[in-house]
This record gives sequence, structure tokens and C-alpha cells, in this order.
Amino acid sequence: MGVRPGFLAVLVILVHLASYGAPAPLQVKTDTGTVEGKASGPVRSFLGIPYAAPPVSELRWKPPAPAAKWTGVRGATEFGARCMQGPIYSDMVFRDSGISEDCLYLNVWTPAKNAKAKLPVMVWIHGGGFMAGASSEPRQDGGILARQGVVVVSMNYRLGIFGFFALPELAAESDKKAAGNYGLLDQVAALEWVHRNIASFGGDPANVTIFGESAGSFSVSALMASPVAKGLFHKAIGESGGAFSSSALPFEPLAVRSQRDSQFAASSLGTQTLNELRAIPAQRILDTSLKKDDGQGPPRFSPDIDGYFLPEPVPAIFAQGKQSDVPLLSGWNHDEGAFEVVQGQSPLDSLKATATKESGEKAEEFLRLYPASNDAQARRSLQDFAGDRFIAWSTWRWLEAQTTTGKQPAYRYRFDLGVPHAPEKPDPGAYHSAEIEYVFGMLDSKAVPWRAEDRALSDQMQKYWANFARSGNPNGPGLPQWPTYRSDSNWQVMYLSPQSAAGKDVARDRYLFLNTVWGK
Repeated sequence: MGVRPGFLAVLVILVHLASYGAPAPLQVKTDTGTVEGKASGPVRSFLGIPYAAPPVSELRWKPPAPAAKWTGVRGATEFGARCMQGPIYSDMVFRDSGISEDCLYLNVWTPAKNAKAKLPVMVWIHGGGFMAGASSEPRQDGGILARQGVVVVSMNYRLGIFGFFALPELAAESDKKAAGNYGLLDQVAALEWVHRNIASFGGDPANVTIFGESAGSFSVSALMASPVAKGLFHKAIGESGGAFSSSALPFEPLAVRSQRDSQFAASSLGTQTLNELRAIPAQRILDTSLKKDDGQGPPRFSPDIDGYFLPEPVPAIFAQGKQSDVPLLSGWNHDEGAFEVVQGQSPLDSLKATATKESGEKAEEFLRLYPASNDAQARRSLQDFAGDRFIAWSTWRWLEAQTTTGKQPAYRYRFDLGVPHAPEKPDPGAYHSAEIEYVFGMLDSKAVPWRAEDRALSDQMQKYWANFARSGNPNGPGLPQWPTYRSDSNWQVMYLSPQSAAGKDVARDRYLFLNTVWGK
């Protein structure tokens, strides 16, 4: 009896499909219930998973509480609402339903075929000055980066007055006698969720890397310092920022912050009674917190030294070697201060005035390190100084602190590729946040005339970041060698560009000088 050709064809197809194994499940069971995601090519995404209870009503300005369990299957194909914030940064674009106090959601992108994969996990913390941002931004989508063989997680965390409000009354009701770091405690709660659940998505809870940009990078440095976060991550990546500066995003003592926030509550919100404050509609609190204060801009609500999450200032914790001693990869962009340089002013006069204001009797040394032989050079020096004050120096101090008291390797980079721009507009260079699309492989999330060198650098950076998440070492086949950052290798820096290469720190004298001026 012969076999029909059609039957043979079907048999071949079935055998071929079987060789790939069963399709990865779109339903995954977590400790609070089952979620159902969606697939895009080799990556499954699970969006809008609650990792903590909605911080509303009596839970406003309290550490995150456990998320409620559910029965049945919860859809996980849409981003959760972003945390309360105003339209502060024009470059932020969101794909969620809008702002809400009910915002403690996270997302998972996984290329794992099953729960046995044990892939490295990368947990992203978005930036936005602790005032804005969300995990739904297209440029931070984890779907492309996950194709490097890593599980990517991102989360929302409370911002502004909702995330960092410090009152004596809040400290008094806390069993830790702490107040103000609710947004950072949200990040810890998300990491705890990862520890409990990520294995079900094919991730390895024993190999977690935290990474973030700007306020997210400040958060990474603070998580390294915090005893509350110990054991929840095993590697750290910081992109532009560290909690080692009093100018960019100051971490003030609880006593200082609570006094100022008490005055704000009484004068602007009309009460200091917690029951009344928790009964005020969230939109009114937000609107009030964003009002300009005597022409100085809105009040700043950011992390504080609360005695619990941060028992001491971050630099002091690192100086004593009490930080989580994990491999660190960190750096910043070449033109971090591009937006601060005012056009139209005389660059020479402006730089000389800055030298006197910032360094006093050391102005001559300042001008040697930030030279000004002509207007063009003075303008570049002004930009360099603005970037150093804003981001670079604090990130440098973080790396120096880790290499001084830590035993794990550190790697430093500078992102040097200027982003494409319209001919009629000023060249933004490698501005603050420019590297995000490259790290995530999300260049196409922005309508920019990307070049072949942009796509090549993006691919290279994804590989470096994923390699580091795998092993604590960014190096791998086909990549320029990235040496560790330490004194006996002449403080080598990886300069990321179309011709990426490692070289000596060309600005080290600047940071050493700034340390004599600011490093108190």
C-alpha cells in the first residue's frame, strides 16, 4: 500500500515544527495570579502587571503594600497607567492610558521558550528627574534588547510629591521612623517581585542587573548603597548620573526635607494633618506641587537620607565599603551640558565669570582645565563644565568610590556619537538621554534620519550591555576590547562611537580639580 504525497508533505511539516519545540506559553502564573501576554517574533511581552497595591487613600505616602491576588487570567497586553506627573519634558512620549495614583505596574519582555531557560535579567529604571517618566515610553521598549538573550523588566514608580514627600508626621507613623523615599521603595518592591516571579518567565533570579538613565541612574547608585536592596541584584549599570552631588539631584537629610515639606503642606495645601492630606484629590495635589514658588520654579521633591532606605549619605556608605559590591558599568554622554549653554552671550566673558563664581581663588586653574583662547573654545568649555556639574562629575565620583572600596570590576564609557538632526537646527551632539534608543535598539521609535553608523553602534551597545548582564563583563566576540576601569590600566574609558575604542581618561584632571572644589 503506497503513501499519498499529500500525507508525506504534512508529515514533513509536522516533523519540522516539532524540531522547534512547543511554542512558548502566553499564559504565565505569578504569585498573585495568571497573566496572559502577547508574542512578537521570538519575544513574548507581558505588560501592566501589578507588583504592589495601588498607593491610594490610606496607602498614599506609605511603603508599597503587596498586590492583591486575582482569579482567572489577567490580560497583560497594555501598559499600566503612569504615575502622577505634569508635562515636564517635551521629549517624553507615552503609550499608556494617562496619569493615575494607581500606577505600580511592571512589564516583562522574554525570549525564553520555557521556565527552565534561566536567562539573565535586566531591570530598567526610567529617568525624568524623579518628577516624570514611565515605562511605556517607546524608546525604552524591551522587545529588541530581549533578543540578545536577556529578560528585560521595567517598572513605574511614584514621582514628585507622591513619591518623595517627607513630613515629621509621616516619619512618626512609620515603624522605621523614615519618610520620603516611597519611589525608591517602589523600585525595591519591583525587584522583590522579580526575585519571586521571574523564573516563571525564563529568567534567573540569581542573575539580575539593574540599569537606568539620569534619575534612573541616580536610583541605581542609591540601590547599591541601600541595605534594603541588598541581595536583590547582582550587577549594576548607570547611564548619566550618580547620587554623589549636591547640585543635580540632591539627597538631603530627612530633617531638612521634612521641615521644608511641612511648610509647603501648610502654606500650599492648607493642612499638615495626614488624614486630610490623604483625602485631597490627587490632581489637586499634583497641580499645587507644580506651581512655581516665588519665581524659583516648583518645589523639588526627590530622595532623602531617611535613616532606613539610606541610613547615611550615599558617598559615606560607599566610603565605608558598605555598598552592594557588584560589577558596575557606568558612564555618560559627551554633550550632557549642551542644553545649558545660553546662546548670544559672550562665551569668553561668561566662562571667566563662571570660573570666578565656581572656584574663587582657583579660577586660574579652572581656566587652564576649561580653556578659552577664543569664542569657539570658550563655548565648548562652558558646555563641558555644564555637563560636568550636571552629570559627569557625580557619575565619576560613583565609579571612583566603587573602585576604591569595592572588589568587583568596574567599566566606564563615554557615548560620543552625535545624534542626527535637521540641517537648520543647532547640532545637539551626544546630548543627555541620547543613548537610550541605542541601548534598547529602538532607533525607529523616533522620526530621525538614522545612519548606518547609528544602527551599528546600537547593535554594539546592546551586545555590550547584554554581555555585562550575563557575566559582569561587557566583552564578547566581534566587539572592541573594553578594559576595566582602574588605576593600573591608566583609567581606561570605552569611547562609544562609529569607531568605538578604549583610551585613557582625557578629562581626569578636570574631575580631580572639581573634587577639590565640590568634594566635601
